[in-house]
Amino acid sequence: MHLPQVAETDTPQALDVPVECLLYHEHMTRVYIADALTEERSALRLVLLDLNMEVVGEAADWTATLAQAPVSRTDMLLIEWDLLPRTTPTTALDELRRACPAALVIILISHLDARQQAALSSGADAFISKGETPERVAERLRAVAASVRA
Repeated sequence: MHLPQVAETDTPQALDVPVECLLYHEHMTRVYIADALTEERSALRLVLLDLNMEVVGEAADWTATLAQAPVSRTDMLLIEWDLLPRTTPTTALDELRRACPAALVIILISHLDARQQAALSSGADAFISKGETPERVAERLRAVAASVRA
């Protein structure tokens, strides 16, 4: 992922700015991040902060994701493809959809190949390549967030 890397302890905090300056303030999108790599979760957190989206939870494995995401009242789930159980990705996503029926599911993919089609056919709403620039990731997240509010 070509996103800025930060240490887990350097988590950015929301800035004190007037409400009218925040694009998503009134209808902030609540996002849950599931990725095994701490630095990638941190980089995504920075992009989401720039988009004024709220990170409501994070997990480094599938079991924690399935347990924590439903209680986070999330609008959007960012899930690393490699976190899904290899033998049953479709079943795993179906289970997550039952647990979080209102949330959009976006799959993060490291390598664009058959995984892209597999992610979409497994029940994802969208996918984002982890090789994208921060600007492109932000553009994709904005588009998905707009569909949450539509």
